[in-house]
Amino acid sequence: MAQKLFLRRVHVRLTVETCTSSSLVHKQEIIVRVTDDADPLFLYSLLIGEEDFQSLKSQQGLLVEFSAFPQKFIDLLEQCILEQGKQVPRFLIQLVTSPVLDFMTTCLNIVETNPFKHLTHLSLKLLPGSDSDIKKYLALCIQNLKEENSRLEDQLHKSEEGFSKRLIVIQQVLAEKSKDLDKLQNEWTAQTTSLTNKYTKEITAEKEKVLQIQTQYQLQQEQQMREIEATYNKKIHHLEVRVSELETVNKDLTERKYKSESCIRELKSKLSGLEEEYQRIKQEVLALQRENSTLDAECHEKEKLLNQLRTRIAVLEQEVKDKEQVVIRTTDVCESTQEHKKKLEESLEKKQLQIGKLETTVKSISEELLKANEIIKKLQGEMKKLMEKMKLKNAVTMQQEKLLGEREQILQKERLELNNVKQALQQKEEKALNLQEQLDTTVQKLEESKQLLKTNENVISWLNKQLNENKIASMHGSSGHSDMPCAGNSPNSVAVQNGLVRFKLSANTSSTPLNEARVSSTSTPLMPPDSGHIDPPGLDMKYLKKDGNLPLRGLKPLTIENTGFFHS
Repeated sequence: MAQKLFLRRVHVRLTVETCTSSSLVHKQEIIVRVTDDADPLFLYSLLIGEEDFQSLKSQQGLLVEFSAFPQKFIDLLEQCILEQGKQVPRFLIQLVTSPVLDFMTTCLNIVETNPFKHLTHLSLKLLPGSDSDIKKYLALCIQNLKEENSRLEDQLHKSEEGFSKRLIVIQQVLAEKSKDLDKLQNEWTAQTTSLTNKYTKEITAEKEKVLQIQTQYQLQQEQQMREIEATYNKKIHHLEVRVSELETVNKDLTERKYKSESCIRELKSKLSGLEEEYQRIKQEVLALQRENSTLDAECHEKEKLLNQLRTRIAVLEQEVKDKEQVVIRTTDVCESTQEHKKKLEESLEKKQLQIGKLETTVKSISEELLKANEIIKKLQGEMKKLMEKMKLKNAVTMQQEKLLGEREQILQKERLELNNVKQALQQKEEKALNLQEQLDTTVQKLEESKQLLKTNENVISWLNKQLNENKIASMHGSSGHSDMPCAGNSPNSVAVQNGLVRFKLSANTSSTPLNEARVSSTSTPLMPPDSGHIDPPGLDMKYLKKDGNLPLRGLKPLTIENTGFFHS
């Protein structure tokens, strides 16, 4: 009949020991023992002496000596352990049991596998343990378990004492830190409220000042524009009236032309003098044009100053808006810190609950250990029920080890969480310091903006003084001449002196050509032809020219030029 093969994969414990025999001749012996932690009755062993090894060496063709055999055997076992996780391991340990004549023989084989063949490097025949061997093995196991149990109890007591002390210290530190946090939060809220109130008041005051200044400047500019338009309208009307008068005079002069033909010779002699005077007047006109250009440059500079002041006002408004944004950000940061503090308080409460649970679990572990001691005492008195009690004890010890591992993991997590809480507290303190520095910088910037506003106000007042002085000077210049209502600083000026009438208009800071109408200073009033009075020769029509391109209306923008009266 064919034998059935049952294959299974089991984790066993294999021990190799060397000892000396207790006989008269002390010889080295090797003990190979195979046990199963899950089955205490599973015991196979083999005692190899030097003589037995020689027969084993000759049978299996070994190349090692007896002294080196244990180490080489351990090396092969380590190779098998390294290969056990692979799907197709290279080295295998096979424990083969087969019945031979109503007796079970067990062989321990170390096999190397390859695609061609399975090579057996070593094959050892193991003997099953007898009752005495099993009892000795169980006694050793119990002794080791007792020692391990006592060691674990000592470790538990020490860890309980250390953890209790650490918990007390940590609770004290947490209480102190919570008090510090409350103090910092109160101080921070007080500072933020005071600073926000202060800065809002200052910003509103600055806004009101800027609005008042803007309205004042707008009103001043509108008044100035109205006054300038009124003065120029009056001057234009006066000039139109003057032009009409000159046209009437021109008509009279044309009538007198026919009477002045007899005086042409005398006028030719006077022409040379008039031409010289004309050249002199031209030079004066060039000088006045140069003065007008310098005055135009001064007006440009004043306009540039006004534009600069406007840009500064806009910059100050933008800085005020930036300060408002900074205050809003600080409030947001405060709210986030308060929320984070609430989260930390909730996490502290959870940790305290977990610590209470851990204390209860430690108490339950101590009670379970006491029960385990009672079970061990009962095992000594009840050897018949050893198997059942050993199974129960193994289950209890495994549960205890798992519980201890879990408790250690929980304690490590608690330590990590406490460290995280400390780090979070340090980060909050650093954030509070950073926010304080930001508030200091904002205060400094606000003081700088106040200083800039003061300097701008001083500059504006200085410009107002300059404008008022220029107006007063122009009014004094206009009151000093009674021939024509012409201001010294007006761009459209009219001057009459020694029979010379001049019109000057300017627009967009560019000088327009002078339109001149000359009237002879030696002309006599009109007389009737029968009076016997000989009229002096009159002025020729070529010297009386009227420029039709004279811009009298719609001058924008009007500029102020310092043009004086003509010299006599």
